[in-house]
Formats: sequence, structure tokens, C-alpha cells
Amino acid sequence: MQKKYRLGVIGFAHMHINNLVEVFASHPQVQWVACADTFPACQELAKARNTRAWNMDHVQELTGGMTVYSGYHEMLEREQFDIVLTCAENAQHGDVIEACAAAGVHVCVEKPMAASLSEALRMVRATQAASTRLLINWPTTWYANTRKIKDLIDEGAIGRVLEVKFRGGHTGPLGPRNRHPGGEEETAAMSGIERGVTWWHQAAAGGGVMLDYCCYGAMYSQWYIGEQAVAAVGLKANLDSPWGDAEDNAAMLVRFPSAMALIEGSWTTLDHGVSAGLIVYGTTGAIAMDYEGDKIRLERGHGDTTLIDCPPIPAERNNIAKEFIYHLETSKPVHPTLDMLFNLKAMAILDAGARSAASGKQELVNSEVWHIG
Repeated sequence: MQKKYRLGVIGFAHMHINNLVEVFASHPQVQWVACADTFPACQELAKARNTRAWNMDHVQELTGGMTVYSGYHEMLEREQFDIVLTCAENAQHGDVIEACAAAGVHVCVEKPMAASLSEALRMVRATQAASTRLLINWPTTWYANTRKIKDLIDEGAIGRVLEVKFRGGHTGPLGPRNRHPGGEEETAAMSGIERGVTWWHQAAAGGGVMLDYCCYGAMYSQWYIGEQAVAAVGLKANLDSPWGDAEDNAAMLVRFPSAMALIEGSWTTLDHGVSAGLIVYGTTGAIAMDYEGDKIRLERGHGDTTLIDCPPIPAERNNIAKEFIYHLETSKPVHPTLDMLFNLKAMAILDAGARSAASGKQELVNSEVWHIG
């Protein structure tokens, strides 16, 4: 008989909890136990789709109902878990992971790893001390095209990587209905005031588009370039969200020893105007990816364009639930983008960009994270 893994949920702030729970609920070895929310900085004014109250109700539907606790510390004391899924506010990731580690519980946290590098380091130290596992889930890890790009880079299809360019954007996490990259739709119809008291638009809670979207560019550049980043210049601006104090547009320029990355995020994008997504430039060509479809473009100049099919990810490990449980049962490495120490390096890039946006100066990327093992 296969082992049953006892699962819980901490934090319903991020709407990605709905997809995480849906994926884990489809795994035959999962048994749902209990859940608890984190304490919000402000009382939300609406219960629209993908707000935390809606998320909590929806998760209960997906799981068939779990015991609900008013606080996660009490829940961890009274219940036994193998894995906890957390979609807490970015600024609360460190507290949640430390509490789970103290209880001997493995954790899957949704991207970004944390709100700052110092908080990410807290998470790593707590996890290592407790000998538990921490995986950072990226929705794009499960896109076949992002993996195909990495394969082509490793095969030398575009020579040495010189630049990674990423732009992600929409009208905000709880903005007007629009189609997100990957086909995800948001349908919340909320006023600016209602959106402003959600954590997304509060800087102290880890809100803002730099953490929400520039994190992808930090991850991609670390993965595809593979070098230790040197420095970053960042910029944040609140251009059209005056009811919140977090930025709705951000950009980063990252220097690597032999490459660079240009990263943009926006919550004010009604339409990208051009194909949005990811471009990797090399010495002998470029690879372009759109979020729609299952092909990527290999460009070698002078009209030499090749559309490349992206084979599906093998079914036995094609989602975070399968990957996490496979890892626990075999001790085999997880996909690199899910790995805690890989994400610490990506977090160092994002952190340097955020510090630069605050200081108005170029900031060095912390190099010590490369020596943590």
C-alpha cells in the first residue's frame, strides 16, 4: 500500500493556492488535514474571486473540507503533517517556513521565495537545521517551452548566452478581467479602494510588481545564464495605482560576468502590443518564447527562423505534487528551478534590484549565497 501524505495549507493571500491545491488534490497519495490563514495587515473589503476569503472557500471545495484553525501555530502544534502548502503574503514566508521547520514539516511555498534575501536566508537556515525539505514552486516550471529553451542552450543552439530578456504584465492581480500569460484569467471586479487594502498593493506586506513579476526574470536569468550575478540596477514606480503604496511597474538590469538580463514587470498592461514572454540572445542566435502555444522560435539571422515543438513533460513528474512526493520517496533531486539553494541565488538577484530601486544606485548581488550548501 502506498504511503498517504498528510497535507495542510497555511495562507490564502495568493490566488495560486487554488492551482496548488487542485494539483495536489489530484494525487492519489494525498490526505487533507487542516488549514489556517495568516493574519492580514488590513481587513479586505471585498470577497471577489481570488481574494483571500474566496480562495479559502474554494480550497475547501477542492479538498472536500479541512479542519480550519484561527492560527497556524496552534494548527502545527495540534496536527501532524508531512507537507504544508503556503501562499501567504510574501513578507510572511519566513515566519511560516520557520514554524513549519520547527514542527518537522516539509513545505512548498509559491514564488517568489521571499520578500528579501535576509528572509530567504532565514528560511534556508531553518530548513537545514530541521532536515526538512523546502520547494519553491514556479508555475512556469511546468511549461514545456521553458525547459526546451534550457535544453537548446545546453546543446549550444545559440552559442554562449549574452542576454536574457523578460517582460511580464497584466492589469494587476485583482485588476479588471484579462487573460494572463499561460491562459490564466482573473475575473475580479473591484474598485481601487478595495484593491488597495489587499496585501498586493501594500509594500510592507511584500506587495508590488517587482516581487510578483520581476522574480520570474531573476529566476530565468539565473537558470539560463548559470553564472553568479554581479550587480543590479532597479526601478520602481506607482504609475496608476494611487490607492496603494506598492509599485505597479518595475524594471531591473542585471550584470553577470559574461552576460546581462533585462527584466520588466507591470500591473498596468491592457495589452503587450507585441508578443510578450521571454527572449534569450546568444552569440550565434536567439530563442523567443510566447506564453501561448507549445512552440518556440529559433532565430539565426537573415530570415533563418525555425519553429520548434516542445515535447510534453513526462507524465510521472509533470506537476509540483508528483515532483514533491517523488522527491520525498526517492531522495532524487527536484527540478533545478524548485530547489531551495537555486532559488536563494535567484533571490539574491531580485533583492539587489529591490535595494537599487530604494537607493537609486547600482547594488551588488550578494555572492555569499553561492557558498551555502
